[in-house]
Amino acid sequence: MAKRKDKPAPKPEQTFEEAPEETPPKPDDKRDRERVPVPGLVHGEVKVFQPMAILDISVGGAQIETPFPLQLDSLHDFRLSLGDRSVVVKGRIAHCHIGELNEGTVLYRTGVEFIEPSEHAQNAIRAFVEALKTAQEMPAILDGEFNEE
Repeated sequence: MAKRKDKPAPKPEQTFEEAPEETPPKPDDKRDRERVPVPGLVHGEVKVFQPMAILDISVGGAQIETPFPLQLDSLHDFRLSLGDRSVVVKGRIAHCHIGELNEGTVLYRTGVEFIEPSEHAQNAIRAFVEALKTAQEMPAILDGEFNEE
């Protein structure tokens, strides 16, 4: 990747409302929209999903475990794999502390409050929680033998 000088990109003089129509891409270009080279350095951020363990869950939030700390009151998107369903919810970090230390590995326990989950996400979480409760209430099946005499 070519290295760029750290000079800021010039500010466009047009506002969003005044922007002209986009030029269609060239026929041999596979992109849907024309890309314009940026003459300076423009910063951005990338959202990356990191693995986590869900320790407990409710419609209102969850306790998770990660190998990294999460900042108190920060907002994040969480992808929850709930059996055969997967949903993404926004959550606020309510608390975060070291949960476990194992041979140089630190695991953080974090409380997440779900922020305005969609109805679809609420229904998926509710169904998952109810299925967990039902499974936990079922009596254990013991292995044994039957002798007829």
